[in-house]
Amino acid sequence: DAMGMNMATKGVDKVLKDLKGVFPDMDIVSISGNYCADKKATAINWIQGRGKSVVCEAVIKEEVVSQVFKTTVASFVELNTLKNLTGSAIAGSLGGFNAHASNIVTAVFIATGQDPAQNVESSQCITLIEAVNGGRDLHISVTMPCIEVGIVVKQRSYN
Repeated sequence: DAMGMNMATKGVDKVLKDLKGVFPDMDIVSISGNYCADKKATAINWIQGRGKSVVCEAVIKEEVVSQVFKTTVASFVELNTLKNLTGSAIAGSLGGFNAHASNIVTAVFIATGQDPAQNVESSQCITLIEAVNGGRDLHISVTMPCIEVGIVVKQRSYN
């Protein structure tokens, strides 16, 4: 369940070297056509996902919104709509409908030994906020369709 991009490249390189032995006139142009869009925010990863897809949800009580955030449920919903959704859309954001998901993703990646450069696509995220329970509480959901992480590494080389 590792991310596996380096192992895929090493495997393809091995196959190409074997093919070159059979077909010596073969020209190897590139191992990757970049369709994988590794380390780039892309529409294909936003739509189809890549790596792990995560949805997190929480309901925050009105009292917490008032005491901790010093605002109202209605103001919180309006801020998310104007900033994270409308502002990001006007800016032409591609999967960046959130408030700084990349900061959290990068910190977690560094703390857990992941490739911090994968934060580009892993930070594609949409934050949705709505009033629930008669407008008294906040429902917050965060959808991250392409978190690129390595979880298990079993093999380090091809012979």
